Amino acid sequence: MNHKQKLWDGRFTEATDAFVEAFTASVEFDQQLAHHDIRGSIAHATMLQRVGVLSESECREIVDGLTGIDEDVRAGHFDWSVALEDVHMNIESALTARIGDTGKKLHTGRSRNDQVATDIRLYLREEIDRICLLIRKLQSGLLDLAEAEADTILPGSTHLQVAQPVTFGHHLMAWFEMIDRDHARLMDCRGRVNSMPLGAAALAGTSYPIDRSITAELLEFDTVAANSLDAVSDRDFAIEFAAAASVLMMHLSRWSEEMVLWSSPQFDFIELPDRFCTGSSIMPQKKNPDVPELVRGKTGRVFGALTSLLTLMKGQPLAYNKDNQEDKEPLFDTVTTVVGSLTAFADMVPAMRPRRDKMRQAALKGHATATDLADYLVKKGIAFRDAHEIVGNMVAEAISRGLDLSELPLDVMQAKCQTIGADVLDVLTLEGSVNSRNHLGGTAPSQVRSAIAAARKRINE
Repeated sequence: MNHKQKLWDGRFTEATDAFVEAFTASVEFDQQLAHHDIRGSIAHATMLQRVGVLSESECREIVDGLTGIDEDVRAGHFDWSVALEDVHMNIESALTARIGDTGKKLHTGRSRNDQVATDIRLYLREEIDRICLLIRKLQSGLLDLAEAEADTILPGSTHLQVAQPVTFGHHLMAWFEMIDRDHARLMDCRGRVNSMPLGAAALAGTSYPIDRSITAELLEFDTVAANSLDAVSDRDFAIEFAAAASVLMMHLSRWSEEMVLWSSPQFDFIELPDRFCTGSSIMPQKKNPDVPELVRGKTGRVFGALTSLLTLMKGQPLAYNKDNQEDKEPLFDTVTTVVGSLTAFADMVPAMRPRRDKMRQAALKGHATATDLADYLVKKGIAFRDAHEIVGNMVAEAISRGLDLSELPLDVMQAKCQTIGADVLDVLTLEGSVNSRNHLGGTAPSQVRSAIAAARKRINE
């Protein structure tokens, strides 16, 4: 391309160096914004017509031309040019080629600075909506599985050591609560994403008689950015999204770690669907949990994107700087990673097959009802610290006999503490333990079912 064909080259006397042209171009990745760029341009042209800057025929010609370009892009027939630098210049150049000099009027009263800021917000708003729908789909599947497993008992752990019996349904509801907070964070972030920069122009606004409220209404923005300098240079919304996405991926990574452990022969608590696993090229017996492992690994990509965006912005003076071209790739990669991970989990997690007998057997080991026995003694009038010591001695006795605490003979327990009666046997059962936690947020099956009902109402509001 001759340098005189560029849309900004009036003051230049030589062509851009070929390396610099390729180095500074962003069209290879920002063409992903094409639909949003065209939508913003149509709204901008409509506003210019309503305030009298464009005639009705000029506006109609521009809108028809942009609509045709949008169709070409969607069909994969648009010829992208690196020489035209970015998505904005490619589309504007194509418009002028299609409708003539009228196309040159589209850029009146705006700049690529406010244009790209608007495009990214339109893109991110749409992607947040998609991600939130995937979260709700995953939550719905979780609730179905939790309801089916409300009575299933497995060992609850701290420090990856057996702590107390819990129900599998209760454990799954902990996962539910994690991503419910993620949903809330993303929706809160969406409110700040949905503020319109268009009309800020390059940095100071424009002398044309624009009406930004018209454009905001056409593009369904809640508010209009209040300061032109901030409007074109702000990427807080992208950083905030990446932060919320990082927390979400951290949660999925924690789930992944549990699924990897639980599906191993050492635990054997669950079986993952075959379609989410792979085999070994050398070991015929292997069934590897590749999807949760990969989600656990992909979490690092999203954390890295957050760090990249923070680093990108930390040294920039007002207003727009070319540095901001580097905001798109980490943002796009974050969206792709989160959407892919949630899509996999929404299908995989509800299809997990729990091995209830293995969970129960594991809960019968590790003296899981020791705290219940201490609580029993407290209810009999023994101070908790004394009860703690008594039960600790009983655990030591059980270990020396190769038994679980719940398997100690009654007379052995009574020799350690005369306060113990025959009713202690009810306390030491797994069912007795979980049913005793019958309060809001507890692991009792009745409380799990109440939590599921409340959660269903919450996600359907």
